[in-house]
Amino acid sequence: MTAHLDTDRIVYWHRELPPAAAAVVGDGEVEADSVRVPGTLVNRDHLWAQHRGELTEAARARLEQEVRRRGGRYAHVLSEAIDVKRNDATGETWLHGRFGYVMLS
Repeated sequence: MTAHLDTDRIVYWHRELPPAAAAVVGDGEVEADSVRVPGTLVNRDHLWAQHRGELTEAARARLEQEVRRRGGRYAHVLSEAIDVKRNDATGETWLHGRFGYVMLS
């Protein structure tokens, strides 16, 4: 039985390795947000985990857009910074992330 290769995959996170034949052609950074929710995420582990997943999915979508826009094949995320944002006027809280990556072809 042969191993299935994920040929449609574009984004590789941190320790995940992109295909060995891929060559670095640039780098960049994208930003993404989770959905906004009323209240605060402080001391609410289950909400943090849920919104962290949403943030990761939004970042993956942004990275895929950037790779396609810039003519690459893959993005390898090497760094990330995540902050909790709050709008006191609306009472909403969300996660905001910045993701540094190298683009490969």
